[in-house]
Amino acid sequence: MIARIWAGESPLWLLLLPLSWLYGLVSGGIRLLYRLGLKRAWRAPVPVVVVGNLTAGGNGKTPVVIWLVEQLQKRGIRPGVVSRGYGGKAARYPLLLNPQTTAEEAGDEPVLIYQRTGAPVAVSPARSEAVRALLAEHAVQIIITDDGLQHYALARDKEIVVIDGVRRFGNGWWLPAGPMRERASRLKTVDAVIVNGGVAKPSEIAMLLRPGRAVNLLTGERREISQLPSLVAMAGIGHPPRFFTTLEQCGARLEKRIPLADHQPLTPEQVKAFTVPGQTLIMTEKDAVKCRAFAQPHWWYLPVDAELSGEQPEQLLNELIALVH
Repeated sequence: MIARIWAGESPLWLLLLPLSWLYGLVSGGIRLLYRLGLKRAWRAPVPVVVVGNLTAGGNGKTPVVIWLVEQLQKRGIRPGVVSRGYGGKAARYPLLLNPQTTAEEAGDEPVLIYQRTGAPVAVSPARSEAVRALLAEHAVQIIITDDGLQHYALARDKEIVVIDGVRRFGNGWWLPAGPMRERASRLKTVDAVIVNGGVAKPSEIAMLLRPGRAVNLLTGERREISQLPSLVAMAGIGHPPRFFTTLEQCGARLEKRIPLADHQPLTPEQVKAFTVPGQTLIMTEKDAVKCRAFAQPHWWYLPVDAELSGEQPEQLLNELIALVH
């Protein structure tokens, strides 16, 4: 239902417009206070790059963060990552991740980034505290923030926005009548726009999420998706249908699709009940970090990598490297 409302396909969005106007008034007022200097943003002693979005829901932001970190590492730069840690409930903040940190503590996306890149990662609702914690323990040269475009309390040197190229901006209204955290005009002030799927405009960077081979949660064995029998797919991401479509494009024949809420906590009993004997469970890598501690032999996940095309990605990386040097 919410997808139909945000797409403008249901007239219910009209009933929510007063709340959207209030949301826009409050969010715009906060940004204005920082622009006028009435509220001051904290500036880190190293460059800060924000990777965020204008809409609620999954746009492919975390794969972009992973891509940036890996590309900078290949070029000899030491990046660190900060996140709000949505969905995590740490005993104290800021929390510096280590190999034993769970998704229940830090949130699924920070754990995924840490496991995939090996880069230092810190989480805190106050991102400036996470940055300070990173700098106190690691010699990072640049900070990448996973989300936080609207977190103006942290000054930034570059802003990168990730857009779902298929859904774009729906009906264009602020939450809750539409999907927008800020209006589309905000794109005029950011440094780069990355479009996940769909058709990118000339000024935008085109991106695809390239799936790899499925990975068994217990053994690490890798197989082609088409080789896995009797598949049941689950996805606790911002837009689960994208994951199901990706699986089918890889040759999967899905017996069942289980869409879950983004960042939804998962229990062993809940996940085990998704399949019956003889079925295979396939999930996103973000879900896998929450299920690894109680994984079963027939559970697999599908890793995806951001693939950016054209000359613009290299130009963007050169701009980030120039901030460091």
